Amino acid sequence: MPVYTVHAPVANGVSLSATDRFVFVRDGFHFWAMVASVIWLLWYRLWLVLIGYIVLMIAIHFGMSAIGASRDTVFAVDLLIAILMGLEAASLRRWTLSRGKWRQLDIVVADDEEAAEHRFFERWAGGRGPVNDQWSVDRGAPPPTRNIPGQPFSKPPPPLPQGGIIGLFPEPGGPR
Repeated sequence: MPVYTVHAPVANGVSLSATDRFVFVRDGFHFWAMVASVIWLLWYRLWLVLIGYIVLMIAIHFGMSAIGASRDTVFAVDLLIAILMGLEAASLRRWTLSRGKWRQLDIVVADDEEAAEHRFFERWAGGRGPVNDQWSVDRGAPPPTRNIPGQPFSKPPPPLPQGGIIGLFPEPGGPR
């Protein structure tokens, strides 16, 4: 089942109530990004990725012609780059969104984009809000420990049973 990441704009004072601007990016292989990379990049307005792709392709073709590579070798390299583009298209789109001041709100598993939207907004309306809200997590604090009083995870471990052995065998070295 496909996995979708949900992104929302946070630039220019746009609030999270502008749900019509949310973007769902499907993770996985993108066939059209492999077959027609330039058109796919233009369609999704990935300008920096497009410039990088064109520069990379020109450099590879000049380099391959400089070393005297055969047409079959050039075709094989082009095919490998096209497959790589199909595999990494979603990551490139998420990278562009993160550069444009968008933030990832959630990860949704659904059959298609419409079902992903339905599942996401069902959770959103249920009062849980964004499940993967990375801005609300304090990344600078140390992890909780067991021995500091007052922390939610500071409960002491449960006492050992009377014999001191945990498991299937009540006595050390006993019969098995």
